[in-house]
Amino acid sequence: MSLISISGLEKTFRSRQGANYTAIRDFDLEIHEGEFFCLLGPSGCGKTTVLNIIAGFDHPTRGDVMLDGRPITGPGEDRGVVFQGDDSLFTWCSALQNVEFGPRLRGMPKGERETHARKYIELVGLGGQEDKFPVELSGGMKQRIQIARCLANEPKMLLMDEPFGALDAQTRTIMQEQLARIWHQNETPVLFITHDIDEAVTLGSRIGVMTAGPESTLKGIVEVNLGDERRRTDDDFMQVYREVYDMIREEVLQSLSREDQEEAA
Repeated sequence: MSLISISGLEKTFRSRQGANYTAIRDFDLEIHEGEFFCLLGPSGCGKTTVLNIIAGFDHPTRGDVMLDGRPITGPGEDRGVVFQGDDSLFTWCSALQNVEFGPRLRGMPKGERETHARKYIELVGLGGQEDKFPVELSGGMKQRIQIARCLANEPKMLLMDEPFGALDAQTRTIMQEQLARIWHQNETPVLFITHDIDEAVTLGSRIGVMTAGPESTLKGIVEVNLGDERRRTDDDFMQVYREVYDMIREEVLQSLSREDQEEAA
């Protein structure tokens, strides 16, 4: 059985003017245990909408969204969400207190939850930084504390919405390497939203490509069989990159064409 099963998903929004906008239609997807699934697509295609529905932050207009065979009806501790911005950390709490937050809400005793939280801070490579507050951490460090805070809840799945999008290129590359290491060690399934082909090929075990919106759907899935050590200059890496690029290029051009038509109207 798939961990996540999406069938016939449709999401329609209503504008303030009363008009309907169907962002997603006839969207089907299965995500399996232990995989790192990257969802890629042009801007505005509905990638984040899919993640928000899986997270339980939003509800489908039509279709079924299941986790372990059960309908998703709202947020739950079985799903951890890492957001793009670094402002989701509690600024008044230390790194350790941020990571302890979930276990504390579940009633874990203080000594046990501190040991538990320190384990995940070590996992993300920030041992020794436990007493620092968010203002004292770099952007990359804040994102790693976000990841540790999610993993400390021991969710069935990690949902990541372009978590490195605000980082500089060098830090982003390092964070990709760190995330790959964490995933291999922890084996928590990941749904990773990105618009970056290189990032998707670097991290993903499978890559799903969405069509341009509106009424976006899943155009296809690319299997990534590159092993753990991935070098961007390797022929196999470039072959997967080209396959994804060819699939998404048409959708990006279509999206840009629609934007030009809307501006001209």
